[in-house]
Order: sequence, then structure tokens, then C-alpha cells
Amino acid sequence: MTSIVIPAHNEERVLGRLLDSLLADPSGDETDIVVVCNGCTDDTARIAARRGPRVRVVEIPVPSKHAALRAGDDHARGFPRIYVDADVVLTPADVRALAGPLDDASGILATAPERQLPLADCAWPVRAYYRAWQRLPAVREGLFGRGVIAVSEAGYARIAALPPLMADDLAASLAFAPGERLVVGAARVVIQPPRTWPDLVRRRIRAAVSTAQVERHRDPREASARTGRADLLALVREDPRLLAGVVVLVATAVVARWRARKAIAAEDFGTWLRDESSRQN
Repeated sequence: MTSIVIPAHNEERVLGRLLDSLLADPSGDETDIVVVCNGCTDDTARIAARRGPRVRVVEIPVPSKHAALRAGDDHARGFPRIYVDADVVLTPADVRALAGPLDDASGILATAPERQLPLADCAWPVRAYYRAWQRLPAVREGLFGRGVIAVSEAGYARIAALPPLMADDLAASLAFAPGERLVVGAARVVIQPPRTWPDLVRRRIRAAVSTAQVERHRDPREASARTGRADLLALVREDPRLLAGVVVLVATAVVARWRARKAIAAEDFGTWLRDESSRQN
């Protein structure tokens, strides 16, 4: 039985959208869905409970994604296990596509879907940024930044030993060698991007802080997901139309890292900078 664990902290505006999508296929009765409401002060738990018996609701008092994931593991019934952020959209067909490669014979321990970013309502710097960002090798090949990671039972054993980190998806992606992880082309996840450049900067500040935390726990001999100057130059050489996006990407990274410096120096890895613009209906 495939289990889906959804950590949700005050996600009343978006959780119903995800659950309705996951429940759209009546043949998916064998899918086990666990919503872990962590430290919620809104109607998140009630919205999940309204979806009926196929959705089990677990409530914990601590507003912590890591604690929510572990609580979800305690209540989940099977494998493959798929961890899904509450603010994305995933279909039953996507779930099946992600679970397919996670058999004992394939050697694949973790999968993730391709990203679908609806950018039409975003400001032009955001559109330019993501056109370049999505073409970066580390972004194309890594499992992070998708809001969804699926693991086999052996893959779960690998990530269960990870420490609590803000960038849990990045840490999980780096925990698997390239031959152990797979981005499944037949699966798509809809990710709501930030609407404006200031919203994007706030998201990238969080990314800068959380990446710094991951780097402090990572063995320097292991692979890194950081983008270098050579990667950016290669993008522009391959497609000169991406030059504006690369400029925005660099400017955004510089501003975000500058604003993140105090939190990194103070090792403040607990303050969560959530992008509320991506949760607007």
C-alpha cells in the first residue's frame, strides 16, 4: 500500500486543493493518506477531516515540519511512502508514476516528479528567474524544490537517519547517489511560485539559510547542489535568451545571501520565512 504523508501547518487555504486532487480517482482506495496538522491555529484539521475516511488526520502541538514528518511515519501504513507539501497539487496518476520505479529490483530508492510552475500571473523578474533556474543541472537532476519526494522502504531507512533540517528535501536529495534517485518524467507536480520579486527574495533568503545549515552537516567530500559560475555561463552559451534570467538569478542570490548573513552567523535555523503569495487563491 502506498502511503502519502502531508505535513500541514496552517494550510487551510491550500490543503483542500491538494486533497481533492489526490482523491479524484475512486480506484485509489488502497492509497493511505495521512495529514499531520502541526501547531495549527486555523481550520487545517477540519478541512482534512471533511474529506472522509480515506484521509486520516493526526494533530501534534509543535509547529515543526520535521516533527510532522516523523509523526506521519508513525501512522503511515506502507511503502512506497510519498511526502507531499500541502501547497502543491499532485494527482493519483502522478502518485502511481512515482511509486512504479521503487521496487526492489530497480535499485532506485527515491523518486520525484517534474515541476510545473504556473508563471503567467507572476512579475517578469520572477518569470525570468525561473526560466533560467529550471535549466540549471542541479535543479533538473535533484529531488529538491519539488514539494514531493517518494521513497522505498530502503530509501526511507536512508532519510530517517537525517537530522532535523530546514531544507529537508535538499538533504534527502543529497542522501542518494545519482543512480539511486530518479526524476520521473511521467509525473508532474504543480508548484505555485512567488508572485513578485520581493516574494522571490524572501523565498531565496530561506533557501540560503537552509542550504547553509545543510552544508554544515554535509561531508565536504560529498556532492553539493550549489550552482557555480560555469553552470551559469553554460546556460547563456546554450541559449542566449536566458541572459536576462541569469542576471535576475544572480541579483536575487546576492540580495538573498546578504540578507541571510545574520541568521546564518547566529545559526538561526528555526525562523521559517514562508511565501504567503504562493498560497493565494
